[in-house]
Amino acid sequence: MSPSLAWLMLVIAGVLDVGWAISMKYAEGYTRPGWSIASLALLAAFVFLLGRALKVLEVGVAYSVWTGIGAAGTFVMGVVLFGETLSAMKIAGIVLVLTGIAALKLA
Repeated sequence: MSPSLAWLMLVIAGVLDVGWAISMKYAEGYTRPGWSIASLALLAAFVFLLGRALKVLEVGVAYSVWTGIGAAGTFVMGVVLFGETLSAMKIAGIVLVLTGIAALKLA
């Protein structure tokens, strides 16, 4: 697998991680069967893609990028979907996370 494909798989895994976190919220403690199944399917999909990407990419960089995508994406979706609070400090934190992702990718 090429490094470009591995990076693409990693980014997709990060996006699926966001979907997984959101589906867990909707699953309400895994009491709603449809959302629970969706959550487990998303979990399996992102773990598979992350594992494939790790065959080519450095584990420290890849895992950091994946968690950063998940953290930033889940934060944004929490604000959009659930009306979670947004503050200057939270925005600064997400900017720092994204800056760190960019630095790791460029290193």
